[in-house]
Parts: sequence; C-alpha cells; structure tokens
Amino acid sequence: MKKYKFSIVIEKNSEGYFAFCPELQGCYTQGNTYEEVLENIEDAIKLHIEDRIECGEGIPQSESVSLTSLEVAV
Repeated sequence: MKKYKFSIVIEKNSEGYFAFCPELQGCYTQGNTYEEVLENIEDAIKLHIEDRIECGEGIPQSESVSLTSLEVAV
C-alpha cells in the first residue's frame, strides 16, 4: 500500500465545516464538526486517488505548500 501526503484546507462557517485538497481538483467535502470533516476529506481523497489510478492517471504531489492570509481594503 503506497502512502501519499496532501495538504488540506478546512474552513469553518455558521453552517459547519468545509474542506478541500488543493492538489486534487474537485476533491472537497463538508461536515458538522472538525472531526467529521477531517474523516470525510480523508475518504474523499482515497476515492479520488483510487479513481485516478484506475484511469491510469498520475497522482499530483506538491513540493511545497504555503498558507498565508491577506487583508484587502475595498
């Protein structure tokens, strides 16, 4: 079993949590709690990878990930 490492972004809003994986386009999920969304994104990533492997596609891996925030005045 091969292991992959991906970055994930988790956002909280008034309706719960939203998570996505920037390296895997279209790989996202939601959940009511942080723990739930973390489990859900792990499942989504596994399914996404399995599908890519079955289709003979490569698995993208980032060399470096940077997260920052930017304040914008409008």
